[in-house]
Amino acid sequence: MDIERGVEYKPLAQSEDGDGIEQEETATRDREPFVAECGCFANVRGDQHNFYKLATASRFNFIHLFVSFFAGVFVVLALELFVLPERLPFSTSATSDGVKVAASSDAGSTTVHNFPPASPTNAFPSLFPTDIGYAGATPTGGEAGVVATAPSYPLHSGAPVLINPTVKGGSKGNGKGRGKKFDLFKSWGNLSPWYSVKKGAFGVDSSPEAPEGCRVTGLHFLHRHGARYPTAWSSYGGPAKLAKRLHDTSAQWSASGELNFLNEWTYKLGEEILTPFGRQQLYDLGVSMRIKYGFLLENFTEANTIPVFRTESQDRMLYSALNFAMGFFGLPIEGKYQQSVTIEADGFNNTLAPYKTCPNARDPSKADRAIPYVEEWVSIYLHNARERLQKQLNGYTLSNEDVYILQQMCAYETVAIGYSKFCGLFTEEEWNGFAYALDLYFWYDSAFGSPVARIQGVGYIQEMLARLTHTPIQVHNSSTNSTLDDDERTFPLDHALYVDATHEVVVLNVITALNLTDFARSGPLPSDHIPSNRSFDTSQLSPFATNVQFQLLSCTSEPGPQIRVIINDGVATLTGIEGCPSPKEQKDGMCSLDTFIRAQSRIVHNTDWEWGCFGNWTVPAGKEWETVTGDYPPKP
Repeated sequence: MDIERGVEYKPLAQSEDGDGIEQEETATRDREPFVAECGCFANVRGDQHNFYKLATASRFNFIHLFVSFFAGVFVVLALELFVLPERLPFSTSATSDGVKVAASSDAGSTTVHNFPPASPTNAFPSLFPTDIGYAGATPTGGEAGVVATAPSYPLHSGAPVLINPTVKGGSKGNGKGRGKKFDLFKSWGNLSPWYSVKKGAFGVDSSPEAPEGCRVTGLHFLHRHGARYPTAWSSYGGPAKLAKRLHDTSAQWSASGELNFLNEWTYKLGEEILTPFGRQQLYDLGVSMRIKYGFLLENFTEANTIPVFRTESQDRMLYSALNFAMGFFGLPIEGKYQQSVTIEADGFNNTLAPYKTCPNARDPSKADRAIPYVEEWVSIYLHNARERLQKQLNGYTLSNEDVYILQQMCAYETVAIGYSKFCGLFTEEEWNGFAYALDLYFWYDSAFGSPVARIQGVGYIQEMLARLTHTPIQVHNSSTNSTLDDDERTFPLDHALYVDATHEVVVLNVITALNLTDFARSGPLPSDHIPSNRSFDTSQLSPFATNVQFQLLSCTSEPGPQIRVIINDGVATLTGIEGCPSPKEQKDGMCSLDTFIRAQSRIVHNTDWEWGCFGNWTVPAGKEWETVTGDYPPKP
């Protein structure tokens, strides 16, 4: 049938499978184009619109359209009221503020992406060798030695590949916090990326490069693993716990305003292993240390030996060590060093995980005393934030811990996926409060305020003394491992370079055991305000990839070998170590190695592992009992 404007419709025909109909049309070439919608043809000629009804349109009239319209409205309302809220991921909920988008049924659920595939179909290893010869010229050059040769020391900015988050109020690294330029990365405590602290931050107005008239003769290097996903366990906070609570109640709540993103937010954090940024941190740290201390490898070449580095068996620890090695040695790493991997598990002595053989270090009444302090402080500094955010979350009551977790989420998401909307929910003042909450946590659980801090750090001190004196450990009465430490193949005593990887809590245990008391100057830490000029700052002492250099020197101005302790490029004051001079007496923070060894030997002698780890002693909860030395109560 020929219908106006040159379109010929052939009769409808069933498709071969009988499920649909096919319609064939042909257009006359000399006619004008047109569009067909809603059972009509629209022909546009300038400003004139001509509508032509389809031949089939005559089968319907106005009443049909009217009834169909209202029937459709009825069906949509019925679905909305009785079906969609249960079946669809999004619905609406009426509140006092009007109609808001409710949370998705997926809100708070965990997003997982497992890469690589278990059995990729295009994997043909034999077709893709990496060593095919034809390498071209490969002569190497002399070793770098920035600490020995350069007039200044290269500083580390922290996180050059991450986006500097914007905090509430619009500040993006240009506000003021703690009396200085505000940097959110430095307000995350142990979750901060490591950065070079300012010269003089730890009381010594000196830099890590060799002082005038001195040369570096050795290095004992202790570092933490890189940025990771949250741990499976947390006594307070823990992002996974809040995500689960939100997901389990997603049908009951809706978010608006600044929290509107929660309606579709899913939990993308894994558990405990390194993030891509964490891998980069350790690779970069390895490169950095090679540039600074590469010349120490000449000692190994002369002795026809290779270094032995240590780590332990947890995934993030092992791959932190391997990434460090790749940065330090370059690929391939095989044949250039040996990686000792100790076991982190119950029943295995391990100075890099001393809590595994120290029962009192796993007793919450002794080892997790920080929680009341943290809870009190969180209720103070997040009071306004909780009220502010609660107004934007209908159907879910935020606890103080929930709001604290929102801050944790900012830090973890940033170092895991590069960016987090949680960061902008809080002001600079609230971020300073978060940093101090972490100071409280680690002060009372792992450092000078903990009764089990020194006892856990003493094993590493024993190992360091053995290396410094080139003498095997005489008595294994702590977390030292006699099987490994008594074998010079696995625990060499005559090397110029040692590298050990551990956890932030162990780094703090060691700092405490060394008796670096200048960091305890402002303790005990109060839980109702931030003390002015506080000396204990976890973002400076134990961030992701934190590192401690025990630098050995020979100086024309000092008799005998010298030692310095450098934490995240800040030279530490050693006055807490018996016999070591103050910064006024020794401007570069050096101490005679003999003096240092005598002082640490006395600390080891006066530390009772049996009583500290197995003794039946108790301490009252909270502020009834305090320590600023990390010591357990004395043995009766």
